[in-house]
Amino acid sequence: MKTLNVSPIFSPISIGNLKLKNRLVVAPMVTVFCDQDGMATERFITYHETKAKGGWAMIIVEDYAVDPIGRGFWTPGLWKDEQIESHKHLIDRVHQAGAKIIAQIYHAGRQTTSALVGEQPVSASPLPCPILGEIPRELSIPEIKKIISQFGDTALRAKQAGFDGVEVHGAHGYLIAQFMSKYSNKRCDDYGGSLENRLRFPLDIIEDIRKKCGPDFMIDFRISGDEKVSGGRTIEETKAIAIQLEKQGVDLLHISAGTYESTWAIIPPMMIDPNWIVDYAEEVKSVVSIPVMTVGRINDPFLAESILLSGKADLVAMGRASLADPELPDKFAQGRYDDIRHCIGCQQGCLEILFKNEPIRCLVNPTLGYEYLDELKKTNQPKKVTVVGGGSAGMEAARAAALAGHQVTLYERTDRLGGQFITAAISPGKGDFSSFTAWAARQVEKLDVSIKFNTEYSAAICDSEKPDLVIIATGSYPKKPSIPGIEGTNVVTAEDILSGKVSAGQKVVIAGGGMVGCETAVYLASLGKQVTIVEMLPMIAGDEEFTRRVLLMKDIEDRHIQVITDAELKEINEKGVQLGKGRTTISVEADMIVLALGMTPDNALLKELEGKVAVKTVGDALESRNALEAIREGFLAGAQA
Repeated sequence: MKTLNVSPIFSPISIGNLKLKNRLVVAPMVTVFCDQDGMATERFITYHETKAKGGWAMIIVEDYAVDPIGRGFWTPGLWKDEQIESHKHLIDRVHQAGAKIIAQIYHAGRQTTSALVGEQPVSASPLPCPILGEIPRELSIPEIKKIISQFGDTALRAKQAGFDGVEVHGAHGYLIAQFMSKYSNKRCDDYGGSLENRLRFPLDIIEDIRKKCGPDFMIDFRISGDEKVSGGRTIEETKAIAIQLEKQGVDLLHISAGTYESTWAIIPPMMIDPNWIVDYAEEVKSVVSIPVMTVGRINDPFLAESILLSGKADLVAMGRASLADPELPDKFAQGRYDDIRHCIGCQQGCLEILFKNEPIRCLVNPTLGYEYLDELKKTNQPKKVTVVGGGSAGMEAARAAALAGHQVTLYERTDRLGGQFITAAISPGKGDFSSFTAWAARQVEKLDVSIKFNTEYSAAICDSEKPDLVIIATGSYPKKPSIPGIEGTNVVTAEDILSGKVSAGQKVVIAGGGMVGCETAVYLASLGKQVTIVEMLPMIAGDEEFTRRVLLMKDIEDRHIQVITDAELKEINEKGVQLGKGRTTISVEADMIVLALGMTPDNALLKELEGKVAVKTVGDALESRNALEAIREGFLAGAQA
């Protein structure tokens, strides 16, 4: 292990006239924590202040819109003077906590909707965003010049508010990127066609900012190294752009990837390797002399350290890693490596919820977005708290109750902690689930939670130990509907397969095409099995987060997994299954049938303890849902014990 004094992470760096204490930066992430008029709320301020207290050198605050019609979500805004004062409070508190802070400024262009902004979106050309689908209005040259001025005015307001600089958002398919790329710019005037023309818009924006904010105001420019779409910009053109941006006076280049059509590249899920676009930063660094920052699923400080040691980038931006653990830099500096809570790339709280224009959350960090409420306080009246079930919700309940000062005992019917997170990690590309399980298990042990393995909790144990509160986190078990043959010896559950209890035959039918069924199918196909997925709905993996679904569907296609939709499982026999599809019956041969037909809450203990003790039920034992809700419920149950 490297010690603090030799780690390149903690070496200072200058960006223009701005000096940073270390090389770790919070990447900008839309939170929907501001109000609808772009004003900073206490929720928004405390969220950023918490990161500053955690040791990050610089925080890039997301998407300050230069115009209200340029918002893709309820982002912060500095499009009018009245917004300055609320954001001054944010800056003051971040500075007091020891971090620098810059405002990312942007215009969404076509990557928004009229339902959100109240009028038709605008863009370089009248081409719809492939994801949002609304045809934008092509900007006239006078309108382009007005937006250029709006960027400069917004940067000036950021300076007046006290920001240490701005990041001009030229990445991810937003308006500046729409002008720079032949993927979205089909103009034939001074702002389209050649690279020189396509660069006129961003270069004029930089010039306007410099004119209004002066030569010493730090300007960072974020750009997608590769847009990861057909006809989009690749790294070679990005390098050429980087050279021109440096000549125009940019102080820092922040190299990302993707557009909305390739959202999986903007916010890469767990199936994408960590550090996956670091080489783009290295390529850009080879052609410029200003600092270059990398980003892209960098969820571990040891990975960040290796990037810096290899010379591929000068700074490392860690977005979702800061959601999962806002104290990551301080913990790493103190050598508290096993206390760092890593982002697992699940996307449930930071992306799936975001695209509903709702405040973001984090599966592994249940306090994310709730920092301003200060929900976990030390109790003055310690209780005996029993948690039943050592899955994700149960471990979080035990951890929170112990942190609150209660005496906690955790009962687990098996010989290990983790519950369904253990099997969730089995499918290819999902190994990061194990990191949360390992972290949570370490935390409850370090907090002196008494753990009783291989013990089925009962009313008799309750009567003997007399706890003040029992938190039921017993999870759920697989559904087995009444289908002829379902009790046959050739029928198992997805959990049986993923836990290694049984070995699959060569020809397998997966009954149920939800997320669990599809991931089990991919796992079996990776072992060389011939797999068929049967689903009664028109599509499979409909319950999967959308960026993960894109990659999952590609995996299913690449592994030649047969998919039969709109089909009802009618009968299971020793040769396979009988399916009803419309008016026809289909026979599918199989050695084994794997059930992935959903889960049923395991809450029998609730009735058994009725009237004996105070009880809280959390997670799947309450209702079968995703882990985002389960872990939040577990935390609240423990914190409020």
